[in-house]
Amino acid sequence: MLLHDESPGAVESREHSSILGTYGRTAFHPRSGSGARLFDAAGKAYWDLLAGIAVNALGYGHPSLEAVLDEASKGLLHVSNLFYHPAQGLLAERLLALTHLSSVFFCNSGTEANEAALKFARLRNPGRSGVVALEESFHGRTMGSLSLTGHDAYRAPFLPLVEGVRFIEPNSVAELEAAVSEETSAIFLEPIMGEAGVIPLSVEFLQAASRLAAQTGALLVCDEVQCGLGRSGAWFGYQESGIEPDIITLAKPLGGGLPLGAVIVGRELQSVVRPGHHGTTFGGNPLACRLGLAVLDTIEQEGLLDKVNSLGAWLGQELENLAAHHSSIVAVRGRGLMWGIELDVEAKPIATELLHRGFVVGTARERVLRLLPPYVITRGALEAFVWELGDILSTAANGQALPMKATA
Repeated sequence: MLLHDESPGAVESREHSSILGTYGRTAFHPRSGSGARLFDAAGKAYWDLLAGIAVNALGYGHPSLEAVLDEASKGLLHVSNLFYHPAQGLLAERLLALTHLSSVFFCNSGTEANEAALKFARLRNPGRSGVVALEESFHGRTMGSLSLTGHDAYRAPFLPLVEGVRFIEPNSVAELEAAVSEETSAIFLEPIMGEAGVIPLSVEFLQAASRLAAQTGALLVCDEVQCGLGRSGAWFGYQESGIEPDIITLAKPLGGGLPLGAVIVGRELQSVVRPGHHGTTFGGNPLACRLGLAVLDTIEQEGLLDKVNSLGAWLGQELENLAAHHSSIVAVRGRGLMWGIELDVEAKPIATELLHRGFVVGTARERVLRLLPPYVITRGALEAFVWELGDILSTAANGQALPMKATA
């Protein structure tokens, strides 16, 4: 079957008749990619500033990933976790070398990683069911992770959820101090809150969370699913604050585009997690782990952390300059190549117009444009984006209908 030959209309019709309606699809049909560019069914090129929601850190068609896929296709794609294969241990060693923690559990996704972290915290602190999480946080859509997610629209249809979760305002040290007690099993934090509209947690707040966890015996869990593995300009978003979490959860870019999540834990959890406490069928399979090794190798060998830092600092300043000239921009937030542009109007029409002009961006909540480009994005692409966004906002400010300008 030549999938590239399927027309957009046929694809949409088939999905409408056969796929459960869990997604509000955009009428966009990417079929191939190169570097930080996507190409649709008609061959039109787009700069990708979303990267599959922070997944495709190396963009598309990267030689290091293609080499792994070519070689691995001739070997084992799956081995039961009852047995051994070399790639898991090698990838675990690499992840541990980036942290001060001791062991890794591999799974398939971010929500699975956070489910495992919640269970491990219960094992470490038996009888303590309290959890502190943040308003507007996002930790996943399975029942345990959803219980930690501080957005009512996601939670309400599925109540009752796991009990004992207390939500507090992000960056409120006073609320944090009031919430954490001897009954708290874990504190769950995203160092940069992506789904909330890209809200970085302050150094003061992260350090207070670390201090309170140590004082009460609660575990500090840093959800780095979206902001980790270089997105912030450091390997992990928490590192700027100088803290050391008890558990780190990862996913998104780790598998190079294939499903792969990880839970990195400290030494104290090694003695309480036993065979049978948790598991997964597909997590940590040979192919995904080999891709994970290639992702880490490429970030190091191509100096991508330095690039994300320098390009991110430049982009942040450009966005601030844009905000100074457009009152419709309420706030600019972010770090590295993770930015939120909060508007005083709905973000989706602006994102749609950007798509027509050749830029793929995301949204968060109702009024935030979310940028999560591949680390291989060029400055020229971002310059073009800033110019086009300014033009769109000027058009809207003048009371004109957005022109749906088409550019390559």
